[in-house]
Formats: sequence, C-alpha cells, structure tokens
Amino acid sequence: MAADRPLRILHCFRSPVGGIFRHVRDLVEEHAKAGHQVGILCDSTTGGAYEDALFESIMPHLALGLTRLPIRRSLGLSDITTAKKSFGEIKNLQPDVLHGHGAKGGAFVRLIGSRLRVSRSCVARFYSPHGGSLHYDAGTIRGQAYFAIERFLERWTEALVFVSDYERRTYEAKIGTPRTAWRLIHNGLRAHEFDPVGTAQDAVDFLYIGMMRDLKGPDVFIEAMRKAEQLAGRPLRGTMVGDGDDKPRYQARLDAIGMGERVRMRDAMPARDAFALARTVVIPSRAESMPYIVLEAVAAGKPVISTRVGGIPEILGPSFAGFVPPGDSEALAGAMAHAISDPQWLPGAMPEMEMFRQNFSAQTMADRMASLYQEHVAGERRTRR
Repeated sequence: MAADRPLRILHCFRSPVGGIFRHVRDLVEEHAKAGHQVGILCDSTTGGAYEDALFESIMPHLALGLTRLPIRRSLGLSDITTAKKSFGEIKNLQPDVLHGHGAKGGAFVRLIGSRLRVSRSCVARFYSPHGGSLHYDAGTIRGQAYFAIERFLERWTEALVFVSDYERRTYEAKIGTPRTAWRLIHNGLRAHEFDPVGTAQDAVDFLYIGMMRDLKGPDVFIEAMRKAEQLAGRPLRGTMVGDGDDKPRYQARLDAIGMGERVRMRDAMPARDAFALARTVVIPSRAESMPYIVLEAVAAGKPVISTRVGGIPEILGPSFAGFVPPGDSEALAGAMAHAISDPQWLPGAMPEMEMFRQNFSAQTMADRMASLYQEHVAGERRTRR
C-alpha cells in the first residue's frame, strides 16, 4: 500500500447487497489495514440479516462509521431530502475522498462533494458505475435522461474508476469518451478465498447464487434445469441461493413445472458455503460488469457455466468453453447436460490458477485504488495552495 499521508475515505452507494457491497467491503478492510480512516454511507431500507452480519464484520474497520439513510432506487423527490441529510453527515466527517458506487451513490458524492468544495474543502470525488445506469437502453427516454445526467456530472468528477474494460467500453458507447481522468481497476479477492472448496457428499448438480431478479437470470436457470433433465435423460437437482422481492415468483414457477422438490430455494449465505452445495456453478446473468461470484467460483476451484456478458470474458478468457448466450435457456440446458455427461469438460476449461491469482487480488485492487486517491488528493491540495 502507498506510504503517503493517511486519507479519510467515505464510500457511498445505495443498496448494501451484491457485488457493489462486496467491492466496498474489500476496499474498506484493505485500506483500514493500511492506516486510512474509512466510512460507509448507504441505504437503510434494503438488506437483511445476512447483510447486517456483514456490516458487523467490518465495523472494526470503519473509523468514520456507518451512516444509513433511506435511498430509493429510482429518481424522486425523496432524493432531495436524502441529499440534504447526507450533506450534513458528510460535512461533519470531513473526508479527503468521496467515492460513489452505482448511479445513485455516484450522483450523491459528486453533488455533495462539489458543494463542499465551494466551502474550500479539498475533497476529491470518484465514481464507479458498476453497471448502474449503463444497463439502460440508449433508445429509451429514461436511458437518454440517465446518460445526460452522467455526462453532466463528469465535470464534477476527479476520476472515473471502471471495474472492467467492458464497463469502460459501454460507458464510451452510451455516454461518450470520458472528459475527465479514468482508471481500470479490476475487482480482487482476499488470500483465503483462493483456497479450494470441497463438494459435500449430498451435493446437487447445479447452483444458482445471486440476487433474485430477472437481470441475474434465475428465471433462465429454472427453465434450463427443466430442459437439461430432458437432455440428460434423468432427474437433476439444483439449489438457488439469494434474496430479492421476486423470489416468490421463482418458487411459484418451480412448483408449477413440478421441480419444487428437486430445485430448492435458500436464503443468502456466504458464497464459499454455497459452493460446497453443488458440483457446478451456473451464472445465467443477462448483464454484468465484473461479477464477484465468478471470481469467487474460479478461485474456489468450482467449474462454471456462464453467459458471455460484461466483463466475464476478462475473468474466464474470451474463448472459454462454458459460455452460453444470455437469456437462452436452450443453450444453457445444453451446456448443463454436457457437464453431466462429461464431468471433466468444464474443469479442464477453467483459467490457470496462478495467473488468475496475480490478476485478481484484493490487495492489488486496493493498492491501485489508494494510489489513484493519493494522486488526486495531492493535486487538489496543490491547487488550493
């Protein structure tokens, strides 16, 4: 980690679930160990017992504390109230760095950070899209509105941080070539996450793990399980791990097609615990940026079948044999049946572990992020002087 002056770093994001939360937790832990003071500001209306336990685990690293306020997903009048409350909280913390993650977090830190800078604060403003508004279609009015806001907020941004080259390319295609500094910093894993995860004796055939929403493809997983049974010529078993408002709908579909007993729903749990429940991990996402679940599965030594979306080819390699098109339950079923008939097919196609470890380390990620922070904070201080 950089030996520069310790920083006061505040991360802001909306929902404390999924990959963004994981990304921030890793940065918090690594930067706190390096002597920086770190805090989090996020939504108070999402998350559950699992997320509460994760917050408890990182509280010792949060010298600037944990601030939770109601932050809605969609734009609305409530954002004005939240922004005012956030401004007061952030002003009192006197951060050197404001890092917004996702569209709403990015908007808050750049607006609030800019207001603080009017008062001669040297705070530096950073933004990581993590997909966010980039998921919208440029052909829709809503998409055009979000992209215009993103373009406007660039002028109040010291640097954009992309977690995948795919995310950078998407940003350029939908919003335009950045008119501010930017950096590509891949997500990374902690050292113990590279330890192999064994498979339980009663393991099922396939695991879905992630948020229970159509964007992540649980509906595709369900349909593919049904079709893969027909191709394999025998019943298959699966486990679906995760939380979300649409979970009852997926359970209803499983029951309707007679698979409610063979494909079991389970609440969110640590990924490595879930990996032990199945022989193969299935990632049926319709869209991703740089998903932690793929990184974690590879590091744990689990075979993966995945859609070829977002930054996943940057993890598995562009010619990975286990890729299927997004939203295609027929193709996914074919890959699942292939994994059943040829158990060595996927293990032989996975990335080489030593190179993977070098590319996707949490310490490498945090070091690069801290260097970026220091570079711009030092620049702001020189400018102020």
